[in-house]
Amino acid sequence: MNGAGTAAMAGQVVLVTGGAPLLTGLMRQTRAVLEGRAGAGIAQPWRDVRKLLRKRPVSPAGTGPAFRAGPLLPAVTAAVIAALVPMASTVTPVSGSADLIVVVALLALGTVALALAGLDTGTAFGGMGASREMTVAALVEPTILLAALALSVPSGSTNLAHIVGDRIHDPVRLASPSGLLAIVALAVVTLAETGRLPVDNPSTHLELTMIHEAMVLEYAGPDLALVELGAQMRLAVLLGLLASLAAPWGIATTTAPGAVVIGLVLFAVKVVVLGTGLAVAEVFWAKVRLFRVPELLAGSFLLALLSVTASYFLTGE
Repeated sequence: MNGAGTAAMAGQVVLVTGGAPLLTGLMRQTRAVLEGRAGAGIAQPWRDVRKLLRKRPVSPAGTGPAFRAGPLLPAVTAAVIAALVPMASTVTPVSGSADLIVVVALLALGTVALALAGLDTGTAFGGMGASREMTVAALVEPTILLAALALSVPSGSTNLAHIVGDRIHDPVRLASPSGLLAIVALAVVTLAETGRLPVDNPSTHLELTMIHEAMVLEYAGPDLALVELGAQMRLAVLLGLLASLAAPWGIATTTAPGAVVIGLVLFAVKVVVLGTGLAVAEVFWAKVRLFRVPELLAGSFLLALLSVTASYFLTGE
């Protein structure tokens, strides 16, 4: 292992951490332009973080360690996922540990941390948001695991580096029925995991509809800045994971410095394209009723189940 693999891993983490707020700003600006508004600018999320960091943190009376750890764990787990997922290179110091099931577990850890923080406040909003978040998570996690199983069957491994590498060297798998079904299922659960339309509306504070916002209403100052940064990083890493599995072109499979640089550039381009496309789609989407969300996620679960069935039939196992 030379320095190129380490540079690729570090570059992924830096791009996700530094570029996630810019990606959110780009998506907001895209929506603003399409809706006929001026918009606050692409750099507004970073300005919001800077403003919040200058304020004093305030903790509600009676809260404990769960509330204080709530903002930290989602951001830390997102950074670890950014290092594990082969978004720019499949040859990194942690490529042997880049298991898709580990990634799902890290996502669940961040979700549970925020849910416990919402419950720790003892408020009606916190408990409501936590219960809704865990309901969504209970439907999302099995779908991700089934989609991971469908993608791992042709490769014979749940290691992301092996899966992405096989999809690069065998492009036919990108258009296989099992692969397409798994990617569509992952795309749907990505919307649920990141609280985007039509599952949740990240720009609303209406108590009848909000899920993520209800859990973080008690945070202020640097804690709120970390919560917002963690949510933006989760969006970036999930879009990066989706891009790596659906369009792995350009990801370096060697330790050549030039290939790593190209991989990092293309990783940023693919995430920007996916984020912009999602923002455009959200202009035309309406939020579904909360009681219809399980139906949507059940549909994605069915797609993942069909992808597993198709993968076993196509491989003859």
